[in-house]
Amino acid sequence: MTVNNKRVFYVKYLAHPIYTEILKARPDVRLDRLENETPEGDFAPVLSAAHAYQVGAARDELAPHFHVHDEFLKRAPNLLIVSSNGAGFDPVDVEACTRAGVLVVNQSGGNAHSVAEHALGMLLTLSKRIIEADRALRRERDVNRNALMGTEAQGRTIGIVGLGNVGRRIAELCRGLLAMNVLAYDPYLSKSEIAERGAQKVELDELLRRSDYVSINCPLTKESRGMIGAGQFALMQPHAYFITTARGFIHDEDALLEALRARKIAGAGLDVWSKEPPPPEHPLLQFDNVLASPHTAGVTKEARENMGRIAAEQILDALDGKRPPRIINPEVWPRYSERFAKAFGVSPK
Repeated sequence: MTVNNKRVFYVKYLAHPIYTEILKARPDVRLDRLENETPEGDFAPVLSAAHAYQVGAARDELAPHFHVHDEFLKRAPNLLIVSSNGAGFDPVDVEACTRAGVLVVNQSGGNAHSVAEHALGMLLTLSKRIIEADRALRRERDVNRNALMGTEAQGRTIGIVGLGNVGRRIAELCRGLLAMNVLAYDPYLSKSEIAERGAQKVELDELLRRSDYVSINCPLTKESRGMIGAGQFALMQPHAYFITTARGFIHDEDALLEALRARKIAGAGLDVWSKEPPPPEHPLLQFDNVLASPHTAGVTKEARENMGRIAAEQILDALDGKRPPRIINPEVWPRYSERFAKAFGVSPK
């Protein structure tokens, strides 16, 4: 076995130290760590030699020159695989990778339980107005508890936008724990597939009109960017809550702000933002009926270890010539296979 002939690198973060442990057990793999501040003279040779790039940092944590785009790919001529942490792939231009013959994979499902629990926690906290009550008690005397009357989630309707690993788990929790009616909008799944995942397939407008809670759980793509704007918030019921643990830019923050000001919806649970983390003066953070977190839905000990393990095992499988299970751009496989064979002398299976 040739020592260090397979080159992997990452910038700043990994999901969990287990990633390093697994890769360092392989003498044929070299793992390099870069920082956002690494001088070009030091990082350029790493990019040039790399076969795989593990994107561990979130969009706003990663320096722009380490985002995967056409210019980056020109500087990494040997790159075969880009592995994005978690289910999202914001810092990766998938179309540019496809043009370059680079395979893009993610770790979808690795943090599904954590994100789903976070969404459910937001749903219950908003319904019972717990965060509003907490804030009232901290700044007022003689709080009128009747002014903080909440609602039960039991038997209500949740609309889930994106019924992948996280959306499916939210559906299971809401249906099983609270006997909720589950609607789902997912253009990539058939009616029968959505039914198998415990939901009723509907179009987005119908979901927004009928739901007591709207949960966004799809990746950020060209199709989903700006999908929830003023027109969509106008369709929601005045007592409904908007919850997102997906990605910023799927919903329009200014439109949400206006919907809250006009009391067109009852409140929001926001784990993702157009700029992360949002500044304390962000206008959405000034509402007591907005429950906020800084993209921490998937940040649990269990999820991080799971994602680190999945990422490491998937990278090694790919470098060993196996077909990874979580490919974002499957159409690149023929071109990728040719490039892989040229690099390592064997074709991937």
